[in-house]
This record gives sequence, C-alpha cells and structure tokens, in this order.
Amino acid sequence: MAQEVRVEQHHGIPLAVVRRRASQQQLPKVVPEACGAVWNVVRSQQIHGAGRHVAVYLDDQINLEVGVELEAPFAGHGEVVASTTPAGPVAIVTHVGPYGQLHRAHEAIQQWCKNNGRTPAGPNWEIYGHWQDEWNTNPSKIVTDVYYLLTP
Repeated sequence: MAQEVRVEQHHGIPLAVVRRRASQQQLPKVVPEACGAVWNVVRSQQIHGAGRHVAVYLDDQINLEVGVELEAPFAGHGEVVASTTPAGPVAIVTHVGPYGQLHRAHEAIQQWCKNNGRTPAGPNWEIYGHWQDEWNTNPSKIVTDVYYLLTP
C-alpha cells in the first residue's frame, strides 16, 4: 500500500529528551527505555503539557534524542535535557501499523524525495501516537508520524 507523503513547513516543538546512541537492532529496546526515563522526570518534576513520545534520529550513526513533546521549553533535570524538533520544510508520512513496519514510511519518504528532486537535510524523527488499549491486541492500528527535514 502506497503511503501518502505530505510537505509542510514545520516549526520546532519543545522537547524533554535523553540522548542515546544505538544500533538498528537495539532501537526496539533503547527507545522505550529512554521514553520511560523521560516520563519519570516529567512526572517527578510535575511538568505540565507533556505530549506524545518522540525519537529524533540525528545522523546515520543513530545518535538520537528520545523524549516527549512539551508546551514550553524545559530547563532540564539530570540526564533529561531540553531540545526541539528540527524546524523547516519537512516531508511527512503517517504510518498506521506495527512499529516493526515503520521502515516502510521511511522508505516512502526517501523514494518520494528521489522522485521529486528533494534532498533530506539530515535529521528525521518519529512522533508516536498516544497509546490506545486496542493497540495491545491489534498493532495494525498503531499511529506514528514520520518526519524528514528537507533542504529548502
């Protein structure tokens, strides 16, 4: 099934994140653990306005920032630091299905870039939908937005 690629101007979203480096094989373990570490700080510091989980892939070496969206900038606490999603033109695919199939959304954007003469500018990120109980038994309904920053 072809995935629709949308292009938008993205304004950075404030984040609370931890920084990690992982191999492709480690991502299914590293991302949830990092999300948990950030949520522990969000709860303990009583930070209001925390949103969806986010993983920002900074480079091909899989240096990443994992955390949550915030309504306002964050001062930081321990290993949890302030960051933002990249700002600028982005290509976006909304992936519906298990996390193990997210590569399809990434491939769709990469192919779209080739077909449309656009160049990824480096970082890409995933914003994971708020967990629904139904997803425990039907992962085909999981919603994840995949973003690629584009050169202007």
